[in-house]
Formats: sequence, structure tokens, C-alpha cells
Amino acid sequence: MPPLDHPRHERFAQLVALGKPVVQAYGDAGYRPDTSNSSKLKAREEVGARIAELTAEGAARAEVDITRVLTELMRLATSDLRQAFDAEGNLKDPSQWDDDFAASIASIEVVSRAAKADESGKRGVEYVHKIKTWDKISALDKIARHLGLYNDSLNLNVTDDLAARLARAKARAGGPG
Repeated sequence: MPPLDHPRHERFAQLVALGKPVVQAYGDAGYRPDTSNSSKLKAREEVGARIAELTAEGAARAEVDITRVLTELMRLATSDLRQAFDAEGNLKDPSQWDDDFAASIASIEVVSRAAKADESGKRGVEYVHKIKTWDKISALDKIARHLGLYNDSLNLNVTDDLAARLARAKARAGGPG
């Protein structure tokens, strides 16, 4: 779809696609801020279509889609810190980590300090590696919500009989029925 013919409509569509609130985008496009008129402009077929097109283009450029988000969450949720170490317990060079494990690392801190002296009195250097991973619980929670594993809705079904009894009780108490 080519840009909209009306320059202010095009600017409005671009700003909304970038995530600006509709009223703010309306004002930034050169109109006097107005909640009603900004909503009406967004609801116009050609403007709505242009916003959708620009939003989709932005997502494609950023390579953001549900598959990518879930892939990244799975990297965090299934990471195993043992992959950071070799068979002797030494930290592997990060270039040896696979992409999934590397993506799960939030930070690495290396602290060097003087080691205890050996029999000859020489002191070496001891390295302490502190590895912090991204929050696995948060990643697992987001995946579980996406899969619908939680029942977050509260279902309040009031039967007609219960509703009638509540109304009678309010009437006896002198409250509005």
C-alpha cells in the first residue's frame, strides 16, 4: 500500500504504528488533540489498513513474531548451567557455548584474587567466576500462560435462586433491592 494521500493522515498512521497513543499521534500529526476525532481517524478504513501495514512491516524488520518470542523464552526456560563447564569443572570459553545456552546468560563477572601460598611460598592468582542467568521461572510462567496452562479466570455463576435470596435479604435489611 502506498503512503496515504493526505500527509497528516500518513503521519498519524506512522506515529500510531510506532506505538504512540492515538490522541498524542493525532496532535503530533498537526491536529488539535481531540479524543473523539483521533478515534474517528484511526477507525477510517484506509488509515486503519495503513497502520496495520506499517505495524507488520516494523515487526518483520525486527524479526519479531510469536515463534521468535517463544524460541527465546524456551532458551531461558531450558538452560542448564552445567553447559558452562568442562569435565574438570573449569569454565569453558564462552565461544564454546552453544547459542541456546549463551542466550540464557545475563552476565558474567570474573574476580581475580591472590591465592593461598603453596609450599614454596609462591602465591598464584585465583579466578572466581560469577555467572548469572536470566530468570527461568519468569520464562516458564510466560510459556505456561501462552499454552493456557493456567486458569486465571474467576467464574462467578450466580443461580437465579441465589440471586432471588440475596434480593430478599437486602429488602429485609432495608437496602435497595
